[in-house]
Amino acid sequence: MSIRIGVTGWGDHASIYPDSVKSDEKLEVYGAHFPVVEVDTAFYAIQSVDRYKKWVSQTPDSFKFVVKAFQQMTGHDRGTRSVQEAKDLVKRYEESIQPVVEAGKLQNILFQFPPWFDVKKENIKKLRLIKEWLEDYPLALEFRNRTWFTDEYKNQTLEFMREHQWIHTICDEPQAGESSVPLVEETTHPTQTLVRFHGRNVHGWNKNGRKDWRKVRFLYRYNEEELQEWKERVERIKQQTPEVTLLFNNNSGGDAADNAKQMQELLEIEYEDLNPRQMDFFNF
Repeated sequence: MSIRIGVTGWGDHASIYPDSVKSDEKLEVYGAHFPVVEVDTAFYAIQSVDRYKKWVSQTPDSFKFVVKAFQQMTGHDRGTRSVQEAKDLVKRYEESIQPVVEAGKLQNILFQFPPWFDVKKENIKKLRLIKEWLEDYPLALEFRNRTWFTDEYKNQTLEFMREHQWIHTICDEPQAGESSVPLVEETTHPTQTLVRFHGRNVHGWNKNGRKDWRKVRFLYRYNEEELQEWKERVERIKQQTPEVTLLFNNNSGGDAADNAKQMQELLEIEYEDLNPRQMDFFNF
């Protein structure tokens, strides 16, 4: 399967769930629609081994997980740790995801760094250490600070990622200052590329004093023309890496699943190894 299309998280996509579905059954239903999902809960806390075992059991054999790195590993908590403390934290996280790894369902671990993670030596050192500690795993890298892709550093950033085999996370997101990155259509890993669609809500991207900022940040629905542009990009990317993962994160208004389905149609993809869909009594 060369192109996998899915969304971030599986809890909030009302358009694919019947009203009767329980929250702990949603992943199984999700697996009847899409072949990949992002585990965003892993960002907020290191999940239990038992929870990962359950998620593995609810999904088909070919299903893949993009598991987000825990926020303390990316520095979102602004905590200070010694190198050994950081290494121990990474080890605990690594142990937690083993059910996914052992089932062959890990697409990659996504390291999304905070807006203040800019291009400087101490941050480059951190990237080197993470890659060293998790050398056996495919690691995807997403920046939220545009200094990495300024004219001065763009080529060096991409070469660094290629040298250390970081998977480039290509982002479609609002261009709203230093805390957003430009769309850089470059691949850096021999086998994988990740694309995340955050929408283009420029006014909602940054906090700007808004109390409801997090609720509206990803409020955006891609139109046909925008998706058509991405169809052409994906076809170019596919020529450079065997596997491309597309994840829609524009779900403040419930648009992610619909846009993911549209992209699947545009690329003329039909997934065969999904969970069986529950048939409505009158649909036979």
